[in-house]
Amino acid sequence: MKCIISCEHASNKVPRQYIHVFAGKEKVLASHQAYDPGAAAIARRLAGRVQASVYLGSVTRLLIDLNRSPANRKTLYTPYSRKLQHGDRKLLFSKYYLPYREIVEREINRFTAKVTPVLHISVHSFSPVKGGRVRKVDIGLLYDPARRNEKMICAYLASLLQEEKGILRVRRNYPYQGKTDGFTSFMRKKLPVKLYAGIEIEINQTLLSPGNKKKRKVEQLLEEGIKNILKQPDFSGLVKIL
Repeated sequence: MKCIISCEHASNKVPRQYIHVFAGKEKVLASHQAYDPGAAAIARRLAGRVQASVYLGSVTRLLIDLNRSPANRKTLYTPYSRKLQHGDRKLLFSKYYLPYREIVEREINRFTAKVTPVLHISVHSFSPVKGGRVRKVDIGLLYDPARRNEKMICAYLASLLQEEKGILRVRRNYPYQGKTDGFTSFMRKKLPVKLYAGIEIEINQTLLSPGNKKKRKVEQLLEEGIKNILKQPDFSGLVKIL
């Protein structure tokens, strides 16, 4: 089994030709609306620890959302980028969206073509407060409940993380549903259960702040869990570690 780690919302970078779109919007670009703070760093570290390939998005999602399917024109572009001319949006798609998605998909297909199962982990972070409500969770594990392999993987990772009783708060399919449009759900439509499992890991940004003691523990437990999963020749072996 192989592991591939991606981080679609790694960057709040704005290419030079689009800087005018955000004139006077510097605060927005520094916020969670533009990217997932802390997600890129933990994706890189986790990939290094489990010896996985890692792919990081290089453009702000306020221009084009690398975690949306190509056909999802409603959220692929934002109110900022929808103001651009059609040619400019087409350039965003061809220069930033397609190369990122294609390189990750190509790497996944390289293994599945050899009938080697792939665990695809998409790393994200979420804001601790939304709509005035505090999200009382540290880690969210997102998956498709209809795919048994993903269900077992998240059950196993949740059990490891929750062994730290009173320290880590873990929920499954929270703060979002794992079946909603995203890179992992897109790949599920292309690959069978026996060869592909797509898991989104959502981490509370409070936990990723400098000096937070939980962060190191989370990384250690995720490393342990992923390594144990990768020891199995295929997803049917997951029953052995549950």
